Amino acid sequence: MASFTRHGDGWRAHVFVKGQRDTKVFRTQREAKAWAATRETELRAQINKDPSEFRTVSEAFARYGSDVSSKKQDARGERSRLKAFEKDFPHLAAMTLAEFKTPQLVEWRDARLKVVSPSSVVRDVNLIRNVFYTARDEWHWMTHNPFTGFKIPQEGAPRDRRVDPWKEVRPICRALGYVTGRAPETKSQEIALAFLVALRTAMRAGEILQLGKKNCDLKKRVATVSHKMQRLTGKPRSIPLTRHAVRLLSPVADRERFFTVSSSTLATLFVKAKTRLKIDGLHFHDARAEALTRLARRVDVLTLARISGHSDLRMISEVYYRESAEDIAARL
Repeated sequence: MASFTRHGDGWRAHVFVKGQRDTKVFRTQREAKAWAATRETELRAQINKDPSEFRTVSEAFARYGSDVSSKKQDARGERSRLKAFEKDFPHLAAMTLAEFKTPQLVEWRDARLKVVSPSSVVRDVNLIRNVFYTARDEWHWMTHNPFTGFKIPQEGAPRDRRVDPWKEVRPICRALGYVTGRAPETKSQEIALAFLVALRTAMRAGEILQLGKKNCDLKKRVATVSHKMQRLTGKPRSIPLTRHAVRLLSPVADRERFFTVSSSTLATLFVKAKTRLKIDGLHFHDARAEALTRLARRVDVLTLARISGHSDLRMISEVYYRESAEDIAARL
C-alpha cells in the first residue's frame, strides 16, 4: 500500500508490502504515484521469489561486513578485502546469489592467482566462504553452496626461517637506536623493544602494542590482551611472561601504554631498518616462531600451546616450530 506526504517543494512516496518498506522523494505527486505503483509490483514479485534470485553478492558482502565482521578484531581488514573483490570484479559482485556458482568462483580464483600468492587467495577464500555459509545457514538468502567442487589453491611450504640473534637481532636493534635497559624515547626504539619482547614471549605484534599498566602485571609475569578469536572464546588471552621479557619491559612499567606506535608504523619502520641492513626474508612475525621454537626446549607441547594461544597443535608443529633436523641431531 502506498502513501504520499509533502516533502519541502516535492512529494515523498511511501510503499509498504507485507513487511517490505521503501520510500523516495519526487518533484511532483504524479511522479511519486508512478514510482509507487511500479515499486509495489516489484516488491510483490520479490515476495514470491527465492531470496537468492534478487539478493546480490554485493548485498551479501555488505551485510556480512556490518553484522559479522564488525564483531571481529580485524573488522577493517575484512571489509577492505570484500570491497577489493567488488572493485576488481564488479560483474561478479553484481550477480545475484542464484547466478553466482562454482564457475564464477573459479574465474575469480584464477584471476587472483595471476597477481597474488596462493596463501593470499586462500585467506580470501576463507572469508568469502564464510559470507556464503552465513547467507545460506543464518539469513536463508540461498540454498546452494558455490564451493561444492571448488578446489582451494595449494599453499607453499610453511616458512622455516630462523632469526639469528647476532647477525640480525643485534644489528636491527642498533639501527633502530635501542639502548638496553633504557625506556624508548623514539618510535624506532619502541619497535626494537617490541621485536625483543616478541622474541621472548611469542606474542603477536598487535598483542604487544596493547600492553600497558592495566593489562600487564610484571610481578605476576602475566599479560592479558584481546585477540582475533575473542569473539569465539568469549575471553581475552592470558600470556605468561619470561623473566627476560619482564626485564625488557621494566623501564616502561610506569607508562599507561608501553608502546605508542601503530601497527602500520611498526611494519614500515621495521622493513626500512632490515632493508638498510640488507637483511633478506625476515618478517617481524618470524619472532613469534623463533620464540616458540626456543621455548619448545623448555616446556611440553600443551604448555607451549597455552603460551602461543593455539587450540590446534598442528599449527605449532607445522608452522611455528622451526628447529631443523641438524639442530635436533646436535642435541641427541
